[in-house]
Amino acid sequence: MMEDRGRFEDDFARIAAWIAAYERYPERYPVLARNSPGAIVEALPREAPEHGEPFEEILRDFERVIVPGITHWNHPRFFAYFATSSEPVAVLAEALAAALDVKAMLWRTSPAATELEQVVTRWVARLMGLPDAFEGIIYDTASIAGFTALAAARHAVAPALRDSGMIASGMRPMRIYVTDQTHAHIEKAAIALGIGRDNVVRVPCDERYRMRPDALAAQIASDHAAGLQPVAVVATAGTTSTTSVDPLAEIAAVARRERVWVHVDAAYAGAAAMLPEMRATFVGMDEADSIVVNPHKWLFVPMDCSILYVRDEAHLRRTFSVVPDYLATDEGGVRNYMDYGLQLGRRFRALKLWFVLRALGAETIRARLRNHIAWAQEFASWVAAEPNWEVCAPHPFSVVCFRSRPPGLDEAGVEAHNARVLEAVNASGEAFLSHTRLNGRYVLRLAIGNRRTGRDDVARAWALLKESACAFS
Repeated sequence: MMEDRGRFEDDFARIAAWIAAYERYPERYPVLARNSPGAIVEALPREAPEHGEPFEEILRDFERVIVPGITHWNHPRFFAYFATSSEPVAVLAEALAAALDVKAMLWRTSPAATELEQVVTRWVARLMGLPDAFEGIIYDTASIAGFTALAAARHAVAPALRDSGMIASGMRPMRIYVTDQTHAHIEKAAIALGIGRDNVVRVPCDERYRMRPDALAAQIASDHAAGLQPVAVVATAGTTSTTSVDPLAEIAAVARRERVWVHVDAAYAGAAAMLPEMRATFVGMDEADSIVVNPHKWLFVPMDCSILYVRDEAHLRRTFSVVPDYLATDEGGVRNYMDYGLQLGRRFRALKLWFVLRALGAETIRARLRNHIAWAQEFASWVAAEPNWEVCAPHPFSVVCFRSRPPGLDEAGVEAHNARVLEAVNASGEAFLSHTRLNGRYVLRLAIGNRRTGRDDVARAWALLKESACAFS
């Protein structure tokens, strides 16, 4: 036993040294993995080992096989998708959570896990300016949080479905309202909930890629007239492509009048509500029935940590609670988180969020968010000032949609040109960007969110973009 303990301590020290070295200089790796498909599968044995192998050999293979196949989200020039990164103190918290190996399903299965989750979700809600009526539950991602919210919305209009199912209940076809900018996980939730993709209705947007409340009202009225059942509207605060913010207050007013659930997807941009100067952008968010914000996106918490806030916590519990005898308890006044979604056993995700909030403090988080937003605005100004380049959408936060537009090219030519530019920048190993489509147009996206990113990194990405565009012009 003493020998095993000593070996663990030695091995843990090796891992700690590796993590510390990586943390000091992640940019020594190319930001985008350069493996060809199947290379890692071919590099590893086809069968699991029959006998245990030395830790040193496992670590060597980690460095030889695994690390070269990593796309480094911690790289300061990771500008793709929503750029995220983890605070080092959260890595330590993850190690502690793994060591404790908590299953936070009942209060009694770890009171600290349950009550710390209540505390940290309340901290984040207050930092965002949400009223105390909202209660938070931590899930893995916004996809599961969104599914959970829509399940609660369905239960609000058809509680019999919980027990009798879709066919026996004789329910009318249900409708969920989104835009073409809404994240695709809502469609997946509709599939899983039996509502169906065909009943996820895309409401038209305005010229700023925001849901039109008048069009929403007209669509709901049309569906009522057709004998359909409106269930929920999903408004987004920080859409995935452009980070536009739907008019939350106006949407909430329509939904209240029609008795439709309002879910606000603020997975990325919700953190910006911590900034007093940005609070007006989120007016109406506090009128929602549910809100999701992901600390693993812009609050420097490692994947995965997503908070769903619900106005009526008891309703969510009624939607999902199933308590078999072997999990029944007699504690009163406690929260059993297994009652708030599909999962029974749950990871101790609140621990890493607590570590980050305490180690950084709100002041440091706000300073980082302000820097990211400022650098994005500056990048947009560089693009707008450069001949044959254009900014393609509003950029209220830290994401900019843009493209190179050489003269004399039709739309197909512009798309092919920008695709080549993107491929060249990503192949350089210095930076990684992604793309999207807006009204059918292929555009590039630069997303700033990494805690290591500085203004110089943004400037270097811009230089790479211009060099590549020039090479293909």
